[in-house]
Amino acid sequence: MIPLEIRVLYGDTDQMGFVYYANYLRYFEAGRGEFMRARGRSYRSVEEGGIKIPVVEARVRYRAPALYDDVLRIETTLSEVTGATFQFRYELRRKADERLIAEGETLHACLGPAGRPVRVPKELAELVLD
Repeated sequence: MIPLEIRVLYGDTDQMGFVYYANYLRYFEAGRGEFMRARGRSYRSVEEGGIKIPVVEARVRYRAPALYDDVLRIETTLSEVTGATFQFRYELRRKADERLIAEGETLHACLGPAGRPVRVPKELAELVLD
């Protein structure tokens, strides 16, 4: 698990004062990026190696609202690597009270230089499973 803290910006909220639902996916993306960097690689370096790793499925379960100026802790884990795909899991908690705000998953495919699915490269699988 790799934690990342993010403070909710005013622009992340909707008319009701809650974090707009789609922004949770942005928070998950930030968690994924930090997960990769903590293991010595970035998305950019993976892509420069000829592999693209797009999101092919995303799920979010909203448990409680996050509000402007909340500090959120995103915990990212790798839950599965199979064939040409791998899946990240996320828990988003309010730092002040540890309340679970949202949880979810993203499924990623590995695409080679021609844009066709390829097996998760060994060095990438080892990187994310370490």
